[in-house]
Amino acid sequence: MLNISDNSINHKIAYKESKVFSALRTKSSGRMPVVITLGVGILVVATLFLPWTQNVRVEGYLTTLKPNQRPQAIPSVISGKIEQWYVQEGSFVEAGDTIVFLSEVKSEYLDPDLIRRTSEQADAKNKSIGSYVDKRKSLERQYRALEEAREWKLKQVENKIEQTRLKIVNDSTDLKAEKINLNIAEKQLVRTQQLYDKGLKPLTDLEIKKMKRQEVSAKVNVLQNKIAIGMNELLQLNIEKSAVRNEYEDKLAKSESDQFTALSKQLDAVASTSKLQNQLSNYNQRQNMYYVRAPQSGYITKLVKKGIGEIVKEGADLVTVMPAEIDLAVEVYVKPQDLPLLQNDQTARLIFDGWPAVVFSGWPNTSFGTFPAEIYAIDRYISDNGKYRVLLQPTNEGKIWPDLLRVGSGAKAILLLNDVPLWYEIWRQLNGFPPDFYKPKEGKQKEVKTKAPLKSVK
Repeated sequence: MLNISDNSINHKIAYKESKVFSALRTKSSGRMPVVITLGVGILVVATLFLPWTQNVRVEGYLTTLKPNQRPQAIPSVISGKIEQWYVQEGSFVEAGDTIVFLSEVKSEYLDPDLIRRTSEQADAKNKSIGSYVDKRKSLERQYRALEEAREWKLKQVENKIEQTRLKIVNDSTDLKAEKINLNIAEKQLVRTQQLYDKGLKPLTDLEIKKMKRQEVSAKVNVLQNKIAIGMNELLQLNIEKSAVRNEYEDKLAKSESDQFTALSKQLDAVASTSKLQNQLSNYNQRQNMYYVRAPQSGYITKLVKKGIGEIVKEGADLVTVMPAEIDLAVEVYVKPQDLPLLQNDQTARLIFDGWPAVVFSGWPNTSFGTFPAEIYAIDRYISDNGKYRVLLQPTNEGKIWPDLLRVGSGAKAILLLNDVPLWYEIWRQLNGFPPDFYKPKEGKQKEVKTKAPLKSVK
C-alpha cells in the first residue's frame, strides 16, 4: 500500500494477522551481507595461497615396456594350404603349441619321397668324392714314377755320352802317338832313300821303310775316322738326351694336368654334395614349418586366415597372439614445448578408460580414481605426429594399477611439475608463461632411457 497521505492508517491495520502483509513486509537486512562478503573475500584470498601442482595433461594408450610383450602376429614362413586349425579366438596357448597345419602347394616340393631321393643323390655325390680322391692318388704315383723313369733314362744317356767322350779321348791319344810314329817313319824313309841313292842301303830296306810309313799312315787315318765317328755319336747322344727330357716333360705335364682335372672334379663333387646336403636340410626344415607353432605363451586374439583349404602366401599373417605375462606401461605424446619440463623418474597421475575418476588438476593427492606412474623413457626423436613419445611405468608405491587393464585401451596422463601457490599459477596462466622446470629429488636422478620411436598415434 502506498503511503502518500498524511492520514495514516498503518496503526489501525493488524499486519501480523494478515498473511499477505506478512509476506510482502520487507525485513531489514542489517549487517549480514557485509559479513558474508567479507568472509568470502577472506576465503578467496586464503585460497590463492594454497599449494598448486603445475602439470601437463596428455593422452595416450596402454602398451608394454618390452617389445616381446606386445601383440604379435604369427606369419606363415612358407606358402601353403590350410588343412587344420588347432585353436580358436580366445584360446590360451603355451609356447610351442601347434596353431595350424599347412600342406604343400609348390610343385617343386610335392614329391612325397623328396627327402629320401635328395638324400640318395647326396650320398652318391659324396661317394664320387672318394673316387676322385683315389684317382688323384694314382695320378700322383704315376707322376712320381715318370719322374724316376726320366732320371734313370737321363742317367743312361749321360753314361753313354761319358763313354763316347772317353773313347774319343783315347782315340785322340792314339792318334797323337801314331802321328809321331808317322813322322818317324817318314824321316826314316827319307834317310833310307838317301842311303839307297848312295848305294849304302839295299832296295829291300827302302821298301820296308815305305811299307812301314804306309802302315802308320793307315793307322792315323783309322784313328781319325774313329774320332769323327765318336764325335757324331756324342752329338747324337746329346740330341737323344734332349729328346728324352722333352718326352718326359710332356708326359709329366699331361700327368699333372690329369691331377688338376681330377682335383677340379673332386671340388665340383664337394660343391654339389654340399648343395644337395643344403637342399636336404632345407627340405627337412620346410617340413617342420608345415606346423605353425606359438612362439610364446599367450592368448589367440584374432584369426587372420580362417577357411580350411585357403591358400596363404609366404610371410602372410595367420593369427595374432597377445602374451600372457606383460609389464604394462602407458605411451603418451607431449608437445615439443613441454619436453624440456620432463625428466626421468618424474611422477605422473593416470586416468584409465573405464575407471571413473574425479580429478583436481592442481591437487593430485586429493583426486579420486587416478593411479600413480613415473616416466620410464623419453624419445630422442620426434614422432610422425609432431610430438615426442614418453613411456610411463607403474611405481612401487601408491595405488596398484587394475588387473583388468588391456593393451591398447586409452589413458590420460597428468605429468606433475613444480608445486607453486595458486595465485602464481593464475598469474602464470593469465600471462601465458610456461610452467616451472621440474627439479627431481637428490639421489633419484638417473640417466634418461631412450627408446626407438614407435609409430605415432594419429
